[in-house]
Amino acid sequence: MNHPEQLSIPTSGDQALLLHAVAAVQSAGHAVKALFDPGARPQGMQEIAAMIEANDLVSMAILREALSQERPEARWDDDEEGRGPLPAGEWWVCDPVEGAIHHVHGLPHWCVTATLVRDNVPVLSAIHLPLTGDTYTALAGGGAWLNGTRLRTSSKSDLRAATVGTGQAAPGEGADIYRRIGQSVTAMLEAALVVHVAVPSTMQMIEVAAGHQDLFWQYSQVRSGLLAGALLVAEAGGRVADLRGQPWQPDSSAFLAGAPALMAAALAVLASADVDAAQ
Repeated sequence: MNHPEQLSIPTSGDQALLLHAVAAVQSAGHAVKALFDPGARPQGMQEIAAMIEANDLVSMAILREALSQERPEARWDDDEEGRGPLPAGEWWVCDPVEGAIHHVHGLPHWCVTATLVRDNVPVLSAIHLPLTGDTYTALAGGGAWLNGTRLRTSSKSDLRAATVGTGQAAPGEGADIYRRIGQSVTAMLEAALVVHVAVPSTMQMIEVAAGHQDLFWQYSQVRSGLLAGALLVAEAGGRVADLRGQPWQPDSSAFLAGAPALMAAALAVLASADVDAAQ
């Protein structure tokens, strides 16, 4: 992704559309919050899958109706685990309950996201955390915000003082991805101050955008878990790259976002951990 200074000035149409996206994720979040049970303890995969599907259906129905009404020409990315670039044009990329595994286990680390992507570039994003009431927004060229307060990424320059994180993009990713995650975590445990390994990715990236966490990396192309957070971090003054240090694109094989002054050191650590990370 481009650095924020390289992005165009947002249009009034996109600014208005962001307000509608905020209303949509807040409405969907309210509905899913009503289904949240802190005492939930599902016992097996069948029960987990059924609970997640039920929550997704409720949230996505609200998102689709609201956003299609405002942008009927935009298509929908219906694959939550979809990878790589989309065809040209405008697309809504939403995660109706990102961090659904937490929701169904009575844990608080989940959110609702909606991102408008134009020719594979995220234009606007709205991220709502129903249990706290917080809403994060980003508009290309218009900054990143939390409840109306401007966000800024960390200004740290020493990786040894940094809080960093990674996690799975989806279950069942395979031995190669698990190896790369494991080796990268080991390398970062030696290089950084604290390492988080958690899902979902957007929950870590909102902390990066706010400057509470300094870096996030992931070996993934899953669109719904990266696009919203990527725009948020970039608009908060951070850098978003692949593991060669090039601007991240939806077809990049890996993802790194964080404080600009830490990126070179982080790239070196990840490259030393796994030569595949530089490919």
